[in-house]
Amino acid sequence: MKYDQLAKDILKNVGGKENINSLAHCVTRLRFQLKDESRANTEVLKSMDGVITVMQSGGQYQVVIGNHVPDVYKAVVDVGGLDAQAPVNTNEDDKKQGLFNRIIDIFSSIFTPILGVLAATGMIKGFNELFVTLEWFTRESGTYQILNAVGDSLFYFFPIFLGYTVSKKFGGNPFIGMAIGAALVYPALSGLSGGEPLYTLFAGTMFESPIHITFLGIPVILMSYASSVIPIIFAASFGAKVEKELNRVIPDVVKAFLVPFLTLLIVVPLTFLIIGPITTWGGQLLGQATLWVYHLSPLVAGLLLGGFWQVFVIFGLHWGIIPIGMNNIAVSHMDPIQPLAFSAAFAQIGVVLAVWLKTSDKKIKTLGIPAFISGIFGVTEPAIYGITLPLKKPFIISCIAAGIGGAISGVFGSVNYMVGGLGIFELPVYVSPKDGITAGFWGAVIAMTVAFILGFILTSLLGFKKASEEEESQKENKEEKTSELRLELSSPLTGEVKLLENIKDAAFASGALGKGVAIEPSEGKLYAPVSGTVSVLFPTHHAIGITTDDGAEILIHIGMDTVQLNGTFFTPHVEQGSRVERGQLLIDFDIEEIKKAGFALTTPVVITNQDQFHITTIGEQQIRVGECLMKWEGKTSPVLN
Repeated sequence: MKYDQLAKDILKNVGGKENINSLAHCVTRLRFQLKDESRANTEVLKSMDGVITVMQSGGQYQVVIGNHVPDVYKAVVDVGGLDAQAPVNTNEDDKKQGLFNRIIDIFSSIFTPILGVLAATGMIKGFNELFVTLEWFTRESGTYQILNAVGDSLFYFFPIFLGYTVSKKFGGNPFIGMAIGAALVYPALSGLSGGEPLYTLFAGTMFESPIHITFLGIPVILMSYASSVIPIIFAASFGAKVEKELNRVIPDVVKAFLVPFLTLLIVVPLTFLIIGPITTWGGQLLGQATLWVYHLSPLVAGLLLGGFWQVFVIFGLHWGIIPIGMNNIAVSHMDPIQPLAFSAAFAQIGVVLAVWLKTSDKKIKTLGIPAFISGIFGVTEPAIYGITLPLKKPFIISCIAAGIGGAISGVFGSVNYMVGGLGIFELPVYVSPKDGITAGFWGAVIAMTVAFILGFILTSLLGFKKASEEEESQKENKEEKTSELRLELSSPLTGEVKLLENIKDAAFASGALGKGVAIEPSEGKLYAPVSGTVSVLFPTHHAIGITTDDGAEILIHIGMDTVQLNGTFFTPHVEQGSRVERGQLLIDFDIEEIKKAGFALTTPVVITNQDQFHITTIGEQQIRVGECLMKWEGKTSPVLN
């Protein structure tokens, strides 16, 4: 129950349970897919104790928690009554994300649930090879064989595990997805049953291949699908679509067995005949393409990928690269791409250590040690969001140090042979199963050491502005700026001015939404009362927000409850984000039709960030567009009339 209150606050501020399409978590983040991200209170979430920050990227609303995210995730699921096993909603709203965001979202959703086990088995495999290299035991020993079985357990049968997560992502039955994956690594075809495996006989190309078996007289090109990634992603996603169509047409009384029966009969043969060979060749081409780019200049590749890796992590874009590394391991049994980013975590903790030693800021002192320890084990979000990114210069230094570390990995030809742990626990996967400790292993060690030392030294020498100093500087600049404000807000409407406290809407009348007045319009045209930027234009076009160059936030709400009209009778002439000038026409609205529909047209005009200003309004009277409606001046200690 430790995180129950935090879970309740998170649920409330993401728009409630009804606004959640899906929820998953990775190492440090709750990853929401929300129906409407505008309903989430992002600034409130960012300021909450227990939340490091909020990121909106890759079609996901990411609430960064830190190392205890599994506990918070469980609390959110329990408190909200969410179904942690429910398939993700793949409705039209998801499709509006755009192709790139959709791909990132798919990859993160597929790989995140198994990332911990994938790292664990990779570490066991790496340590097993390290122990053989150190001659603690031999490959013929029972100890090696059992540990090797544990290490290979997930990656060899990867299609089964991915079949589950892919089907779940696309709204299918996860166990049907597992069955499709299991068929791909079936012993009689993969060689686990003993004797010579059939797939080892495959010696062709995508243009000419020998045929060893047929299905209903149709030639089958046998491939090795053990450890493969791309074939099962396509097969299981296709299976989910077939399953949905069958669910739509098959009677309920026989769905339980007939839908899986027909889905497997359709999808598995098609996978062996078409999907599997084509996607396998596609994976091989992708692997060759990445290796070709890498070999153009390993040094430049390392400099770029290492330097920008932490930026990718911030926006969740690293999920577009991780599957490429997994595919390289499946196809070529090694990957040189992900090692280029290996040193980024150590650059980050080198910077954090320097900041922690130099700062007197209590908050940074408190965060520094946990962030440093997390970074050793490859979890850098607490360091990035809590320390280096807010201080700006340390984050830039960490990127430079990581880039140099990546370049060193590239020059030494560092490659990993398994997907392993994070941070220091990633080192064992650089041990070659054939050659043991090679130059690539030492290159990874040198890269992480140089990145750490360089990050520490550069931060110590170049320094940084303490958070308290930066906040004080911003505060002084703000006070200096607002003390000179003498601004006037023109009437956006022609009509009768009313005191805000006399209107029927309690939220506006109480002043909770801002200080100002209301106008009963006599003409259906709304004009800009100030020059500024349209910060908000509601989809229903009944309300608009304008932020002035001096920071005043003005909200104009045409009528009472007119949101229910869904934009009918309103014609906007500007867009959200547009620059507007005082007196510019913003919105046309049909007064007569709105009244016929039963809605009052009383229009509040308020300054929502009222605590920053001394505001003076006119009294009840007739007013025309452009005449003075209220005045304000910036104050450090506001007094409201």
